[in-house]
Amino acid sequence: MALPKRRFSRSRTLKKRTHKKVDPLSLGVCTHCQSLILPHHICQVCGFYDGKQIIEIKAKKKKEKKKQ
Repeated sequence: MALPKRRFSRSRTLKKRTHKKVDPLSLGVCTHCQSLILPHHICQVCGFYDGKQIIEIKAKKKKEKKKQ
């Protein structure tokens, strides 16, 4: 297996790695409930996509603490 004759300098190593980064998520706004959503995904809050209701989201019920 081939080996490099000389060590890469730090600047050359960092130049090689410039494309290895994490891009921030691009979030859109739901047209129905104004919450943040991923593009081309159904809204997790209201179930709308492209102005139409695709799925029905059940309302979350708060659990009541039992008094003893």
